[in-house]
Amino acid sequence: MELRTDEPERRFSAGTTLITDNVTHPTLTIETMRWHSGRLLLHLEGVTDRSMVEELRGVVLSVDVDPDERPADPDEFYDHQLVGLSVVDRAGVPLGTVGEVVHGAQDLLVVKRPEGRDALVPFVASLVPEVDVSAGRIVVDLPDGLLDLGSG
Repeated sequence: MELRTDEPERRFSAGTTLITDNVTHPTLTIETMRWHSGRLLLHLEGVTDRSMVEELRGVVLSVDVDPDERPADPDEFYDHQLVGLSVVDRAGVPLGTVGEVVHGAQDLLVVKRPEGRDALVPFVASLVPEVDVSAGRIVVDLPDGLLDLGSG
């Protein structure tokens, strides 16, 4: 598994139901989990042979998180906390709303711009100095032209 959580023991414990992006297996339940050579290994209910495992290669697994739950680190956020927040510049000028968080080598905020084009903003402290979930906004400090580079 390629992890995107800082709390794997909490998220992937025995009995946890995982939500997938796979139509054949929309949910999977963890029987056991263990670490092997720095990698998380899961044994899933009903996944009994290598061909079934191969069928699940590349599948994104997620867990339901209570909407009121917060990560232990105050500088971390769950995706669902960020999606829908207003994005403003340091002067408070509205720039759009967060439509999605993309994970990869660098986490990106997909900012839905009023003119219909999405902008990709690297989710790093130097560019995103303030995230205020309770106020419903994210303050960004972007170099000129960054909002012109987008995904749509």
